[in-house]
Amino acid sequence: MTSFTVILIGIILFVLVVFFRTIRIVQQKVAVIIERLGKYHNTLEAGFHVLLPFIDKVAYKHTLKEQAIDVPPQVCITRDNISVEVDGILYMQVVDPKKSSYGINNYQFASTQLAQTTMRSVIGKMELDKTFEERDTINSAIVEAVDKASDPWGVKVTRYEVKNIVPPQSIKDAMEKQMRAEREKRALIAESEGDKQAKINRAEGDKQEAIARSEGEKQKRINEADGRAEEIKKVAIATAEGIREIAEAINEKGGLNAVNLRVAEQYLNEFGKLAKTNNSIIIPSDLSDIAGMIKSVTTVLKDQKNE
Repeated sequence: MTSFTVILIGIILFVLVVFFRTIRIVQQKVAVIIERLGKYHNTLEAGFHVLLPFIDKVAYKHTLKEQAIDVPPQVCITRDNISVEVDGILYMQVVDPKKSSYGINNYQFASTQLAQTTMRSVIGKMELDKTFEERDTINSAIVEAVDKASDPWGVKVTRYEVKNIVPPQSIKDAMEKQMRAEREKRALIAESEGDKQAKINRAEGDKQEAIARSEGEKQKRINEADGRAEEIKKVAIATAEGIREIAEAINEKGGLNAVNLRVAEQYLNEFGKLAKTNNSIIIPSDLSDIAGMIKSVTTVLKDQKNE
């Protein structure tokens, strides 16, 4: 191989190196920090870019996508002096690549540490029971603190989520006993409330039954009284009608003689019933009483007729 060939190959390699150092293609959602002679020069966004070879240098490369950073578990002391192990996930996004490059050395590590310290501070202000109930409060406090501190770093904290809050085993056992006792208490209360309601329902049923029975008895007596009154009224009307018919019959020809005959028959019939005792017949001592009674009735009827 001649020296010319070697020189030619060297020139080609040099041109290729210069070409690749000159051309830069940046992908979507990626930002590239360019330094010129060791000083910040420009931020390249997605697209095709041409650099000055050996002068411009790619110093930093950042993703502009939202990032989920796992916050390692840590031990926190609650307000009632209970140690709990807490971990979570921090969501953040680079909004200013220049600040992210020169504002801090490692924004992910710094944000994670700040989230942990804020977590210890927030948990320390709460009792153990509240830590399980106030997760949204914890998340909001951490987001507010980390977002405020990370503003000079060009990072925006979107949200934080607590994954697990793990108390010691002894506390777990105590909580389990407490929950069991609470469930038993609720069961007893529910049972007693049910028994109470059943007694109330039975008493109300007895009351309604007694009222209905008394109303029925009352209506029955009213109906019976109305029936008796109606019966008496109809009997009285019938009796009056009968007497009126008798009076009219007496006023007719031969009516008085018929009455005398009827009275005598009734007297003898009733006397016969009264006189029978053990196959014996009682005969009145003075048979003239029959004629006297008939005469008295006839006199009354005549007087009624004259009136």
